Amino acid sequence: MIKKLNLKIVSISFLVFILFPKICFSLENEKIGERLFKANCAVCHLGGNNIIIPEKNLKKDTLEENGMNSVSAITYQIINGKNGMPAFGGRLTEIDIEQIANYVLDESEKNFEN
Repeated sequence: MIKKLNLKIVSISFLVFILFPKICFSLENEKIGERLFKANCAVCHLGGNNIIIPEKNLKKDTLEENGMNSVSAITYQIINGKNGMPAFGGRLTEIDIEQIANYVLDESEKNFEN
């Protein structure tokens, strides 16, 4: 009975992955972006705030006002740093930086509120 149930679960999981791979990868990338953000950015940007320059937070309106509301703009900022923000270009891979940028954009839509 348990073997049949496990086989069904594996089969359903496999079908979901085959039929909806973008959803599976998207969810995994979101988790990776969140982990990377927490490990590298949250010390200054906890909750989307900015402890160095409070008015330059990661909330949606602020990102829009500063032209930082795109993956490319956020990626550029992470790679190169600016003002009080250090450059992460030599510390993180391009893929990691892009995942953080996507996470920041997604969270900014909710103003970092869960």
